[in-house]
Amino acid sequence: MTTSADASHLWISWDDYHRSIENLAKQVQESAWTFDHVLCLARGGLRPGDVFSRLFNVPLSILTVSSYREEGGTQRGQLCISDRITSTTDTLIGRLLLIDDLVDSGITLNRVKDWLLVHHPEISELRSAVIWYKENSTERPDYFAHFVTGNPWIHQPFELYDQMTPNTL
Repeated sequence: MTTSADASHLWISWDDYHRSIENLAKQVQESAWTFDHVLCLARGGLRPGDVFSRLFNVPLSILTVSSYREEGGTQRGQLCISDRITSTTDTLIGRLLLIDDLVDSGITLNRVKDWLLVHHPEISELRSAVIWYKENSTERPDYFAHFVTGNPWIHQPFELYDQMTPNTL
């Protein structure tokens, strides 16, 4: 991974991105904590959630959450949490691993955890995993691949599609 000279940007390659997800999975495995289900936050948690579901052979569910919608996804707005979870199972029961790409301010992670425990009392234990944990976050994830000092904008490799259309491919 490389950081620009002003430290306000962190540019992530596809190789670094995939390696970070794998390192996060190793960290969870080495903790010896087992979980029954993965819930990823869309959109940023979709790719890591899919990898975890495959590696750990557990069901994957998706909760859509959005706060970065303005200015091509770079401006934070009001947090919106979907009222439904997409899943192939009837309920989230047992030990749940909540996955997202990063924790920035901590607001999303905190509010989603509270929402889950209210709406899904069948969850017996809830832990969180992210690729990037920024130091200014008010919420500390249980697992993270990278601790990020400062508050750089993390440019993930798939963000190039935010500025494209099918006609520009």
